[in-house]
Amino acid sequence: MASSLEETLQRVPKMVVFDLDYTLWPFWVDTHVNPPFHKNSAGKVVDYRGSVIKHYPDTPKVLKYLQDKNIAICVASRTGETDGAEQLIQLFGWNKYFQNKQIYPGSKDTHINKISKKCNVKLEDMIFFDDEQRNIVDLERLGVVSILVKNGMTMQVLMNGLKKFSDIRSNV
Repeated sequence: MASSLEETLQRVPKMVVFDLDYTLWPFWVDTHVNPPFHKNSAGKVVDYRGSVIKHYPDTPKVLKYLQDKNIAICVASRTGETDGAEQLIQLFGWNKYFQNKQIYPGSKDTHINKISKKCNVKLEDMIFFDDEQRNIVDLERLGVVSILVKNGMTMQVLMNGLKKFSDIRSNV
């Protein structure tokens, strides 16, 4: 799947920025699960009640794919449950993928501008994935190619997003 679409990409982003809730995992970390999190004796990530916490199935593949392509990866999340989000990222083994994480309440504009400055990547060289239309609208207004994630991150959503980025940025 990826290779045939890859061949049509004329331009790829320098950075991919992901939201967390309902983008990389299927819940709101501040309301649907119960931090603190840890791994149980079976190696499963669980909340303090012992409920197993899972990310979307393709998320690790998506992150590994981008890392293998030397595309920087960052997180922009407006959750108030910063400690819980950080714990899950660590327990899922994802810290190795993220160049920068902006996890705190507030505007995605602020998140993305901080990422841009800290990582020295221009907004037009980024693509952003989020499940909320308002965030897509806000970041498109800033010139960031933005993709609405309707049912969680998948390789197909990623490849379609990269194709959209290539189509838009190759015509500039």
